[in-house]
Amino acid sequence: MIKMVVEVWKKPGMTDEQFGQRWLVEHGALVRRHAKAMGFVRYVQSHKRLSPEIEAFAQGRGWKGPPDGLTEVWWESEDAMQAALATPEGIEASRLLQADEEQFIDAPRISAFLADERTIFDYTAAQG
Repeated sequence: MIKMVVEVWKKPGMTDEQFGQRWLVEHGALVRRHAKAMGFVRYVQSHKRLSPEIEAFAQGRGWKGPPDGLTEVWWESEDAMQAALATPEGIEASRLLQADEEQFIDAPRISAFLADERTIFDYTAAQG
């Protein structure tokens, strides 16, 4: 499995509530509709949660401010990703998702990368 991690920023002038609802409900449904064409096998949105404790922790370390959320999209493999995104259906689905994103996401601030997960520990996993 391979995944893409995307830093997501809301458009200026949107409230957190407006952004969260638009991203989760409308965009989430659009991604679900086009997932097969793009070869997606998993899609997760992580919505920022306000926390004075974490803000103080980050400031104490000199970190920049957080994005409004993260998107994670999984494919079976990099080859599967490339194949799906190169099809006419994948290209059209990508175009439709981008057009929708431009309605509520501050596109120039977005960053993305492909990642291989490396679990160091997982205390939530079932013990065998």
